[in-house]
Amino acid sequence: MKQSVKMIVGNWKMNGLAEHLAEAVALRDALTTGPSGVRVGLCPPATLIARMASVVDGSRVEIGGQDCHAQGSGAFTGSVSAPMLVDAGARLVILGHSERRAGCGETDSVVAAKVRAAVVTGLEPILCVGETLAEHEAGEAVAVVTRQIEGSLPDIPAGTALAVAYEPVWAIGSGLTPTADQIAEVHAAIRAALSGRLGKAAAAVPILYGGSVNPGNAADLLAIDGVDGALVGGASLKAADFLAIIHAAGGGVAADAQG
Repeated sequence: MKQSVKMIVGNWKMNGLAEHLAEAVALRDALTTGPSGVRVGLCPPATLIARMASVVDGSRVEIGGQDCHAQGSGAFTGSVSAPMLVDAGARLVILGHSERRAGCGETDSVVAAKVRAAVVTGLEPILCVGETLAEHEAGEAVAVVTRQIEGSLPDIPAGTALAVAYEPVWAIGSGLTPTADQIAEVHAAIRAALSGRLGKAAAAVPILYGGSVNPGNAADLLAIDGVDGALVGGASLKAADFLAIIHAAGGGVAADAQG
């Protein structure tokens, strides 16, 4: 099904210094006259969350973290908790990203614990799922994302704010994307898995596509049945590129962004 509001979220990953806050300012200013019907989020590195939240305060831009620990506090050197993200001004948090699953060994159960922590703290989790190239070539995409939804989504109260992002691992940063039919099939499978976990509440969960989304392909990707938005990587680092994707979601043409 189609959500009435598209959700476009930028994941800056391990990129961004103080000087790059100008991109967030340009985005903030451009969205004062931007398209309606689009939610916009930016997830910078933890070092920029508080400062970015400050410069976009009162605007349409929602700020998020890229991960959180399952515990609220404790002896976990180098980790950031969900309460810390909220304290810094975050409203969203990306969890279970393939780069965390592969690079940090995060299992479905670890991700589920983080989702639970985020929900308890009032953050809106963006739960990421997706198959590797080997799994894709073996025709296992639907089975993989179904298993990840079932294992990574804990029991949560009805009406809890939640988004899911389908990010085929082999498409991230590669310039490759699945076909429209493949994306539609996986998004339908995710919706079915969500229905199995959440019942009727699953209908309100936006399912985003992530994987080499850019200004050139955004309109086509966002038009696919079951795609309710996008999780954007590199193209979110520049306000002009990110705005083009936002305007594609809103059905308009992006205005020029400064910075």
